[in-house]
Amino acid sequence: MAQSSEPTYYSLLGLHPSASVIDIRRAYRQLSKLYHPDTTDLPAAVAIAKFQQLNEAYATLSHPERRLSYDLKIGYSRFGVIQPPSDLNHPVSPSYDFSKSAYLDASDRPLSSGEIFALFMLVLTFVGCVLLAVAIGLTRGDTAFHTNLLQPTPSVQQLEFPIQNSELIIEK
Repeated sequence: MAQSSEPTYYSLLGLHPSASVIDIRRAYRQLSKLYHPDTTDLPAAVAIAKFQQLNEAYATLSHPERRLSYDLKIGYSRFGVIQPPSDLNHPVSPSYDFSKSAYLDASDRPLSSGEIFALFMLVLTFVGCVLLAVAIGLTRGDTAFHTNLLQPTPSVQQLEFPIQNSELIIEK
């Protein structure tokens, strides 16, 4: 970090430069209660100056772009320096041979216990519905299992004959 005579915004808030946004907000609120000109026992000139510094620090550190430029200004980097591999043409680790995998799809995974339970419940529901349908069929008797396909269809003459008999009965 660059050394300067002026304290950094982080030191004003009592934080390390790697502090999170929540930590910055929490420190600002706590210190603003202490140094607010209306609530402090300090002389008004000192309280106002300290409160303005806190507001300036919080305004800079709470805004992501301003914080990044301020970090660069004071010489702090949140990002570690990554060294490139010595030979970029060769992979760092050997690639995985998916042909030796027990699964058909490389992105496939075993089922979790919750998924297995859900499948079990689906199968149990299906079997229950089939058993219920068979039980209803058995309790309704033989008529539930007979179909009209087994009985011969009546001809036109057979259909007309009972109608004629009923007309005869009505006329008498």
